[in-house]
Amino acid sequence: MAEVLVSYFEQPGPENTDATLEAAARRAAELDIREIVVATTSGQTALKAARVMPEMETIVGVTLQAGLWDVYGGPDAETVKHAKERGVVFFTGPHTLMGSVASAIQSEFGGLPPEEVIARTYYTISQGTKVAVECMMMAADAGLLKMDRDIISIAGTNGGADTAIVVRPCTSNKFFTCRVREFLALPRTDPEAAPNG
Repeated sequence: MAEVLVSYFEQPGPENTDATLEAAARRAAELDIREIVVATTSGQTALKAARVMPEMETIVGVTLQAGLWDVYGGPDAETVKHAKERGVVFFTGPHTLMGSVASAIQSEFGGLPPEEVIARTYYTISQGTKVAVECMMMAADAGLLKMDRDIISIAGTNGGADTAIVVRPCTSNKFFTCRVREFLALPRTDPEAAPNG
């Protein structure tokens, strides 16, 4: 039996970024994990991850798809440059669970696409859980991960990081082989709060 230290935060949000990255670094060292995926809007969280975990063989910074940059903001060129200097590889592409063609169909005609049912199910745990799984699949779909070993995927709620998971990666066409193996950091969400989406 393994005993794993999990960081639970009273509130979700970017103020948990440093503690989340520290939890990820600690467990990566214990499990000899050499690849991480980091959800990053501006590039700042990926840059912080590269500073905290310089020993990583692969750090993939997954941004929002470009179609959402006008709403939520996009990568900051200077921040991305500094992160790349530290070895971060950036990927921008279609979201596998929310925000793609299925979302456009939903917006135009109604209904709930199967991908969004999955996404909203992850939201019952935390927004960061949904984003961490989604970014892992986006990086896997792009061929940026080794598929035969666990990685750590890091994401958050409205910026920064508050969720870190150990996960066996999968491509989106093999979604049901995905295995979230450990939670390392997670916000304790308000049971009365409506899910973000």
